[in-house]
Amino acid sequence: MAPKVLVSDKLSETAVQIFRDRGIEVDFRPDLGKDKEALLKAIPEYDGLAIRSATKVTEKILDAARNLKVIGRAGIGTDNIDKVAASKKGVIVMNTPFGNMITTAEHAIALMFAVARQIPEANASTQAGKWEKSRFMGVELTNKTLGVIGCGNIGSIVIDRALGLKMKVIGYDPYLSEERADALGVEKVELDDLLARADIITLHVPLTDQTRGILSAENLAKTKKGVRIINCARGGLVDEAALAELIRSGHVAGAGFDVFSEEPARENPLFGLPNVVCTPHLGAATTEAQENVAIQVAEQISDYLLTGAVQNALNMPSVTAEEAKVMGPWIKLAEHLGAFVGQLTDEPIKAVNITFDGVAADMNLAALESAAIAGLMKATNPEVNMVSAPVVAAERGIRISRTTQPKGGVFDGYIKLTMVTDERERSIAGTVFSDGKPRFIQIKGINIDAEIGRHMLYTTNRDVPGIIGALGGILGRAGVNIANFTLGRADVGEEALALLYVDEPVPEEALEELRVTEFFRMIRPLSFDV
Repeated sequence: MAPKVLVSDKLSETAVQIFRDRGIEVDFRPDLGKDKEALLKAIPEYDGLAIRSATKVTEKILDAARNLKVIGRAGIGTDNIDKVAASKKGVIVMNTPFGNMITTAEHAIALMFAVARQIPEANASTQAGKWEKSRFMGVELTNKTLGVIGCGNIGSIVIDRALGLKMKVIGYDPYLSEERADALGVEKVELDDLLARADIITLHVPLTDQTRGILSAENLAKTKKGVRIINCARGGLVDEAALAELIRSGHVAGAGFDVFSEEPARENPLFGLPNVVCTPHLGAATTEAQENVAIQVAEQISDYLLTGAVQNALNMPSVTAEEAKVMGPWIKLAEHLGAFVGQLTDEPIKAVNITFDGVAADMNLAALESAAIAGLMKATNPEVNMVSAPVVAAERGIRISRTTQPKGGVFDGYIKLTMVTDERERSIAGTVFSDGKPRFIQIKGINIDAEIGRHMLYTTNRDVPGIIGALGGILGRAGVNIANFTLGRADVGEEALALLYVDEPVPEEALEELRVTEFFRMIRPLSFDV
């Protein structure tokens, strides 16, 4: 059955057609974006939801969305989506951060010009019949120092445009490497240095706990006299009341704001002040940008529903379509490793370490890690998936760590999962053979070579004669066919194990018969989603 997608906000016909062309059933219902009750009734039947800003995806909506797998936001901001509830539900939340990068960067540059030359006030004065040429004395941008807070996707475009205007550019970004700064042509500085030196400051960071109020009253007081402030990023980054006071005092020469701490902004401390240019969140409001993000979200949702590729996800690792093809067996292996440990562990798990060896260490480790944790969590929560698993693990206080290493054995690469509880440590390793099939290659440090099947039986025992006979005889009498039988031992007469791939679940009567032989320390039926 073809996946089904609901478009509940206004999206271009081109984007809607992308779903149809790729074999996805799509309902274009922009009326539902502002009708919560109608959306609540409609959402249960859909696998995907494409929205803009009008649709509010609340916890209540998500609870009703029994088939929903992915939400795609045509734009950057996802404040209208309850991402915590979506993650717990296992629903991927995507945005489209690249479709409006140029548009937003250009808007920031436009506001710089508008504030530097007082264009809006000069326009209003001239159209009112005045000719106040001497009143509107501006400043050039050439040779001015631009301070860019946030040198990521949009910030880097602003830097490029500013250098073209012959501005001197300094940048503050904790994640900006010296190599990247050199490539951009920006001088990397600390925030206090930027505040003291910049003639114009422009912000291009998301609103997080770390960036909220980054231009606080205290930091604004550190700025150079005559500075101009531009914000096309997010409301809440600047203390607007403190900025208004500094504009009134003459310390700040002007400001250009496209975003505000409260939107829609009906009132704001900056409104009505001289040389303050305000626009109603127009950063992404160009014909090109709106078309770009609509097309991008349609392609991203389609890719995920049809191929498993994850792009620009906010609550799980991204996996490209190319990665999905190569990593599919490895993701399945990681899930099997987690499932093995999860089904054997009855006590609370304290910590998990995942080792990636050889070729596995060069893959998308975040995706592999999420798959392993999902397999682990499914033993006690069957509804968990790669999206919700890290949330569930965090709620349970499980510490997750990873180790990478170069090829260290006969295999080109492998994944090893080690689980720790208060009572024990348990490990299992696996690899993917050239036929694309995952295999278990080590359990508790004992080397094996086990094909993975839907139904399996795991036993441990001391290495003594009679084990194979007991397993084969009892399962044979129970009518259970053994597809594959793997044995391993630490050394002669020491700990040993058996892993059987069987065609159907082992009945409880056979398990009890195995227990009464007293050969086995552990007998555990297992199941895997193969």
